[in-house]
Amino acid sequence: MRIPQIRSLVGEHADSSVALRRAIHRQPESGHEETATTALIADALTGAGLAPRVRESGAGLVVEVGSGEPMVAFRADLDALPIHEHPDHPVCSEVPGMMHACGHDAHAAIAVGIARVLAAVDDLPGTVRFLFQPAEEVVPGGAEAMLGEGVMDGVEAIIAFHVDPSIPPGTVGLRPGPVTAASDRLVVILRGPGGHTSRPHETVDLVQAAARLALDLPASLQRRNDPRQPLLLVFGHITGGVAENVIPDRVELGGTVRLFDLDTWRVLPRTVEALVHEIVAPTGATAEVRYDRGAPPVVNDPGVIAAVTHAATEVLGDEGVLSTHRSLGAEDFAWFLDAAPGALIRLGCALPGRRVDLHSAAFDLDERAIPVGMMVGAAALLRLMAS
Repeated sequence: MRIPQIRSLVGEHADSSVALRRAIHRQPESGHEETATTALIADALTGAGLAPRVRESGAGLVVEVGSGEPMVAFRADLDALPIHEHPDHPVCSEVPGMMHACGHDAHAAIAVGIARVLAAVDDLPGTVRFLFQPAEEVVPGGAEAMLGEGVMDGVEAIIAFHVDPSIPPGTVGLRPGPVTAASDRLVVILRGPGGHTSRPHETVDLVQAAARLALDLPASLQRRNDPRQPLLLVFGHITGGVAENVIPDRVELGGTVRLFDLDTWRVLPRTVEALVHEIVAPTGATAEVRYDRGAPPVVNDPGVIAAVTHAATEVLGDEGVLSTHRSLGAEDFAWFLDAAPGALIRLGCALPGRRVDLHSAAFDLDERAIPVGMMVGAAALLRLMAS
């Protein structure tokens, strides 16, 4: 492979990618509204002699580098989170209540950097399609919308990065098989006639029914599931009632369901609904179940992981390639894996002497991860085209 050429080209373009990351970081935008971010990226790509195609909504774009077959793809996400950033960060959001707390600014800047690098590689052995996707953090997200626009037509393999603040810059974390979980949203609305707390026997005690459901549903679901496969149902809110002496006529429970097994995920809505009615029936309450699918689990293809491992080892050495963990967090990159085999790569970005987490107001990253991502991404895409 052309590792010396890649290193040289990354050296030429690293500073501009870091500057792009900072520009995106200062002006974060929420899901489906990333029009200014998209315009910034489109300008950077056009300046490199490429021809980006901005989506009709103005949020998100597609650009291709090279020509012919095979075609491989790289996906980067664009949206920020509704979190107020700590003001002491060296590069800080200028939009109150909004920040890039998940590294999407870095993902986008790295993707632009890889496109610039590969555009300068002599005799590129195929085509790389870069997908700049809006709305990774919301449901419904941008991945499904872009799939419906045909962005994966002809693609034989796809990769993406996710920054990882638990490992240092200069490393990547790789794992075949499930690497992130499905995350679905569950809302259950219980109803009854209401009544006086002195006479619960004459009505339906919805608070008791909700308590029973909150305790029994997760346990019952676990009993229906293969114990070798993690499945996590956690309620995040229970709301209902207005006074201490009034049994309410409506109580709502909401939570998330997370799991790694794709086959179980496909049938889970029916299982959950049946269990809810089974648990609630003896209480006399009626139950309305709203089960909203999020993203399926990300299942890394072993062949793609092997190619990425080979390329990353060439670039970083054996010490730079780590085995990574499975996370019960979700990633809508999973939708693209319905169309082609692929891999989600964790990119080390830990700050020296400081541990922060994703989706935190304290989140920040070591920008040395950006040129590392450019090198690994370019090398991996070249390897996939040669496979």
